[in-house]
Amino acid sequence: MSASPDRPRTTDQPAVVVAGDALVDLTPTHTADGAAAYRPLPGGSCLNVAAGLGRLGVPTALLARISDDHFGDLLRAHLTASGTRLTHVLPTSDPTTLAAVRLRDDGSAAYSFHAGGAADRGLRPEHLADLPDGGALPPGTALHLGSLGLQLEPLATTLDGLLRREAGRRLVSLDPNVRPGLITDRAAYLRRFAEWVALADVVKASDDDLAWLHPGEPYEAVAERWLASGAGLVLITFGARGAWAAGREADVHVPAPSVEVVDTVGAGDAFTAGTLAHLCHTGRLSREGIDGLGAGGLARLLSYAVEIAADTCTRAGAQPPYRRDGVPASA
Repeated sequence: MSASPDRPRTTDQPAVVVAGDALVDLTPTHTADGAAAYRPLPGGSCLNVAAGLGRLGVPTALLARISDDHFGDLLRAHLTASGTRLTHVLPTSDPTTLAAVRLRDDGSAAYSFHAGGAADRGLRPEHLADLPDGGALPPGTALHLGSLGLQLEPLATTLDGLLRREAGRRLVSLDPNVRPGLITDRAAYLRRFAEWVALADVVKASDDDLAWLHPGEPYEAVAERWLASGAGLVLITFGARGAWAAGREADVHVPAPSVEVVDTVGAGDAFTAGTLAHLCHTGRLSREGIDGLGAGGLARLLSYAVEIAADTCTRAGAQPPYRRDGVPASA
């Protein structure tokens, strides 16, 4: 495992397109004289997943609007250094979304968002026509979406249409990464989310997500319902307590590695990147691939994903590791 750049190999088309948010995290730090300050770091769940995949050797493109302001330059440089393609980045003069981060005593993060009129949330359906091939994704390319992109308009409606268009054509991965403070109509969001789950192949959620989506309900029962509605693989993360996965043939829990935590910013996104990277590197980045995962395959996938997430927690901000080898063999 290395935290220094080891540029991944590229191919003619992306194995994964990640669509959604791209923002700057204002992370707490201190000046030389000890005064409180903020350090701007690349962030946004979907940008984090795209960068994480690039660092793990998966040919990946981020589909997002990124500003031409100073913060947008920071995001582009971060993606390029991570080996993530900018072929699906749409330029705009709208400002970059900012997320002010507050670290709790246990190193976990709370956020306040400043996204009014911002670049990433302004993605509209008509913008997709400006993408390569008029917005059509290459055959065999997986699609991942989630987080703020599913909660802020007009981006949410754009991604809703993209998900509905691509479901059944390719592997679709979904991570709600719920930010309750941004959801003004909980009932409407829950109805929409249930439809998204039925269209997705891989659904990942944290225990915090589940506490808001389905309060008081056992995670096994939620996963069973999601699988019955159409999902093929459900992944639930529990922070320091590891992760659990349920597929068509088995369910498995693995513990999280013990590491010295600097903060947990981007850990869930690193887990998602690890999951998709493992599926890609083991030839399972398809609905048929995940449907064939048995207990052993699920355990190897989870072990890899929690290792990537844990490693990310050892650095400030969403900085997943660079890694091109050591991927466990497919089940």
